[in-house]
Amino acid sequence: MLPAPRSDAASLADVLSGALASLSAQPSRLALPAVRSAAVLLADGLGMSALRARAGHARRLLAAIPARGGAIDAGFPTTTASALASLTTGLASGQHGMVGYTVRDPQRDGVVQQLGTWPADLDPLQWQPHATLFESARAAGIDAVVVAASRYRDTAFTDAVLRGARFVIAPTIAERVEATVDLLGGADPTLVYTYVPELDMAGHASGAESTAWLSALEQLDAALDALTRLPRGTGALLTADHGMIDVPPHARLVVPGGSELWRGVRHVAGEPRCLQLHVESADELAGVLERWRAAESARAWVVSREEAIAAGWFGGLVDDRVLPRIGDVLIAARARVAYYDERLATPRSLAMVGQHGSLSPEELRIPLARWGAFAT
Repeated sequence: MLPAPRSDAASLADVLSGALASLSAQPSRLALPAVRSAAVLLADGLGMSALRARAGHARRLLAAIPARGGAIDAGFPTTTASALASLTTGLASGQHGMVGYTVRDPQRDGVVQQLGTWPADLDPLQWQPHATLFESARAAGIDAVVVAASRYRDTAFTDAVLRGARFVIAPTIAERVEATVDLLGGADPTLVYTYVPELDMAGHASGAESTAWLSALEQLDAALDALTRLPRGTGALLTADHGMIDVPPHARLVVPGGSELWRGVRHVAGEPRCLQLHVESADELAGVLERWRAAESARAWVVSREEAIAAGWFGGLVDDRVLPRIGDVLIAARARVAYYDERLATPRSLAMVGQHGSLSPEELRIPLARWGAFAT
C-alpha cells in the first residue's frame, strides 16, 4: 500500500490562502475569523516530531498550537521549493509545477535546481504561471509584504513564488518577528509572509537532533514573544514547509556511476530522500522499475509516475505541462536512508545530516500555531 494524502484535511496549501480569506471575511478550510491584517510565519524545517521532542525549549510556540488542528501535512514532495510554491499559490505541486528540489526541464532537456541559479532563458513566470496569493491580495487592495533576509530578495525562485509582494529586509529572527508585528499595526489591510530559514540550515549542517538546531529553535521561541503584542483585530499563524530526518553517514547510500541501477536513466532529479528518475525512452521504464524495486523496495517506495499520481502524491489534479517534470520512476525513502548518484554527489551534499523530501510522518507533519484573533 502506498501512502496517500488526507484529501479532506487542511494542508500547507491552505495556510496563506486562509489568512488572505480572513481579510475579507471569506470562508476557508482553516475557518479563520475575520481580521483587518494577517501574517504567516514559516519556520523552514520545523517538523512536529522534532518540535515535540524538544518541547521544553519551545514553550511559547507549543502554547500557541491548539490541540485540534495544530498539526497539518506539508504536501509532497517535502522540500522547500515545492512547499513554498504551495503555500504562496494555494495549489498542490501537480498544478504549480515545482515538483522537487531539482526538476527536469523538458524544454531544455536538463535539470533545474530551483533554489539556485536558473538558466538565463528560463522565465519564472512561465515556469510557475499561476497567480500568487500576493498578487491576489494586491488586486483586492491589500498590501502584500514578504519579510526575509536580503539574500532572498532578487532570485528567480522569488519571482516564481513571491511575486506581487514588496520586500522588507530583516536579518535576524527577532528582527523579522518584530517587523511582522509592526506591519500588522499599519492603517491599511496587510498580508505578511515572514520566512525563517535558520532551523533548516542548522538541521542540514548538524542534524535536527543537534545542539545547533536546538539553539535555533530557542531563538525562534524567544522571538515569538512579540506575537503576544499583536494589534487588536489582527492574527498570525506559524507553520513550516517540511520536517526533517537525521541520516547517519553509513545510511547515505552512494550508488556508483557504473551501477546497473542507472542503466536506462537519462536524468536524476529530486533529492536524496526522493529521487526522481527520467528514463531514456519508454522502453526502458519497466527495466528501471524492476532493478530499483529489486534493490531498494525494503527501504523505499519505488513507484512509477502514474502510480504516484494515482495515489495523490502530487495532488488531485496534475496539469499536462507538469507531467514531464515528474520523474518516470520515484524512489521515496521509507527507512532512514538517502540515495546519491556518485556522478553528481559533492562533499557538501554527502555531509548533509538532516534531510527531507519523502513521505515519513517526520517529514510530512508540520505545526500550525495561532496568535491574536486567530487564537480565539
